[in-house]
Amino acid sequence: MDFRETINNYAPRCEQEEKDKGFFLRFIDANPDCLLRSNDFAHVTASSWVVSPDREKVLMVYHNIYDSWSWTGGHADGESDLAALALRELTEETGLSSPRLLSPTPVSIEILTVDGHMKRGEYVHSHLHLNATYLFEADEDAFTKIKEDENSGVSWFALDDMFNAVSEKWMAENIYKKLCLRAKEY
Repeated sequence: MDFRETINNYAPRCEQEEKDKGFFLRFIDANPDCLLRSNDFAHVTASSWVVSPDREKVLMVYHNIYDSWSWTGGHADGESDLAALALRELTEETGLSSPRLLSPTPVSIEILTVDGHMKRGEYVHSHLHLNATYLFEADEDAFTKIKEDENSGVSWFALDDMFNAVSEKWMAENIYKKLCLRAKEY
């Protein structure tokens, strides 16, 4: 499915998603380069929320730039299949070989602010991520590995422990909490 169609067909379930969907679509329509990092204002991204089969644990990486336990995800870099993008980033960042996609459509959309930071020795200015989140399931005993240029840890967390481990409180309270609730629906 075309990425614009994916966002257009998404049914928002809260005010945040309703407003973010409108902005997301307007940005796509006004910016033919929205799938590329060459757009200085915002980039289309996709993330993965990975849960255990019993939905009691979530797989996270310790993100080096954000200095926090985090979901996996990344920039489209020209990829228009957002589910494929989320899967690619998930496998690259965790080493999982066979995560199961639980829904072919996003379970959440969000617009996220990204503060200026250093990446591979170069400054990246503040910008937005227009993000679609996909839900995956994986076995807790599946092989994982660190992707050293992006993260310094890969670990399963019980939900309560995850909320205590995440240092980005806004993400924990506004995005990860929502994703935990939605994961229980699958």
